[in-house]
Formats: sequence, C-alpha cells, structure tokens
Amino acid sequence: MTVPTPLRIGISSCLLGETVRYDGGHKRDPYLVETLGRLVEWVPVCPEVEMGLGTPRETIRLVRDTGRVDGVRLVGRSGRQLTSRMQRFARGRLRSLAKAGLSGYILKKDSPSCGLERVKVWHGDDGRAAERNGRGLFAAELVRQYPNLPVEEEGRLHDPVLRENFFERVFAYRRLRALLCSRWTIGDLVRWHTTRKLALMAHSPVRYRELGRLVADARDIPRAELARRYEDEFMSAMRIRATRARHTNALMHAVGHFKRRLDTASRDELLAVLEDYRLDLVPRIVPLTLVRHHARRLEVEYLLDQSYLNPHPKELALLNHV
Repeated sequence: MTVPTPLRIGISSCLLGETVRYDGGHKRDPYLVETLGRLVEWVPVCPEVEMGLGTPRETIRLVRDTGRVDGVRLVGRSGRQLTSRMQRFARGRLRSLAKAGLSGYILKKDSPSCGLERVKVWHGDDGRAAERNGRGLFAAELVRQYPNLPVEEEGRLHDPVLRENFFERVFAYRRLRALLCSRWTIGDLVRWHTTRKLALMAHSPVRYRELGRLVADARDIPRAELARRYEDEFMSAMRIRATRARHTNALMHAVGHFKRRLDTASRDELLAVLEDYRLDLVPRIVPLTLVRHHARRLEVEYLLDQSYLNPHPKELALLNHV
C-alpha cells in the first residue's frame, strides 16, 4: 500500500447514509459522518451492491457448513448460494484498494458480509437457532489481505477507549507505512523505533523489548523480512490495549528525563498531577500536556521527538476520554 497525503479510511457505505441496505435503507452514523467526516477521506464500499445484488434485495445470512474449509456458506433467503461469488468479489475489490493507501477500515457490525466478529451463523438452511460466532465474508478477506490494517466495527467506536486505540493504530500504521514505502535505511528504522518507545511502553513493555531485539539484529536480517517482521510485531503491540498503569509508567519514564531540572514547586505539581491521573481523578490529557510543556520549556529533544507526546491531530480530542 502507498501512503497518500489525506487520511483515507475504508468504510461500509451504509454507515455514511448511502441507501444500500437490503431494504433500500441505510445505517448512517452521525459521529462518523459529522465528526470524523471532517478529518478523514472516506473510501466507501458496499460488497453486496457492488457484486450486483441490487437494492432492495433479499436478505442473506451465514450458514454453518462443516464441509467447507472456512466452515460457513453465504446464502440468500431464497436458498441462493452466494459464497463463491462474494469471495471472488472480495478478493478483487480488496486488491484494488491497495492503490487507495488506506490507513484503517470501519465495518458495519452484524453484517454477513462486513461484520468483523460475533456475526450470526445459522445451523442449516432450515432456520435453526443461530450462534454469534461468525465473521462476514468480505471482512474475513479484508483481514486476510491486510492483517496489520487497523479494522474496527462502528458500534465499538462509541466506546472512547476503543476509539482512541483504533485511531492511535490508524496514525501509527500510516506513519509506519510511509517509512517502509520509502527508501529507508536501518538508521531510519532505529530512529522510528526510538521515537515510539513511550507509546510502546504504554501498550506492552514486553513487546517493546522484543521489537528492540529485532532492531538490534537488523543488519543480519534480509531487508524485506525485516520490514515485514517489524510491521507485524509493531502493529501487534499497538493492538494491546494500553492501561492506566502502563500510561502512568510511560509518563513517569518521560518525567525522569527532566525531573532534576525542575524547581521544587514545578516538580511537586507535576508529580501530584500524575498521581491524580493514576487514581483516575483527571484524564490523561492533563499530565500529558504538562509533561509536554516542561519538555518544550527545557528543550528535551528526546521527548519532543516521541510520538506519545504528539499522537494525532488535536481535533480528534480523544485523550479527553481516558
């Protein structure tokens, strides 16, 4: 994937208000359209319409089939078999999206084509009770072709913690792809890894150390393999949800770079704010802003280069929620 200037995110078309649902309706999500729509460039896809099923159309569903490798079939209400057709469409459509330079993807939950998890899978064509343990066929191909692309369902983005994790991954993925699509050197990768130390510590100190060992051995690893392994392991680390305790640890690590240069009053204020955050009395943006202020005032270049202190555009205001 190339990385374009606009922040491009794939999305199920119905979430933007397009009338592509089976009944001719839509599932417009005001937050996505009105808030995020001002900050991103959407790349809408409706697999069912684009593969030619039309609108309105018969309902479709996933049916358990132990005879298939993937374990499910996509079936219309009339009994029409759509599995192979959807899979062929998904493979081709998603290959074409490589040129779009996507940084993330938002899917419609519960959809037999786009649902990412807990999609209903029926037992047999006779309508026996369904279990919520399936994945839509288009969504399955999406994560197969682009395993490191940040992907989420629209419903989960209304949880502020999950939303922040998704967009942190989106911006990290975009920046990492920009590096790996360039004429990068091992020195470039070392610098990238160094500027992600605090962010990785907030997600997984263990994964941070593992990535450090990978970078240390970089000269002994073929270039293509190194890029693949670093992207895989970095994005895997970012999927681990950061906790308040690990955020506190990362912030304390940052403070250690300038604490002795602060006057007593400033140091006491900073430590008090960090303790308030640890106790869940203030959002993380409060200690983060104060740490950033002192890093700038004292010209601590190492910290000013850390993506953790400048994670994504202020307009998203995600840090106010956690």
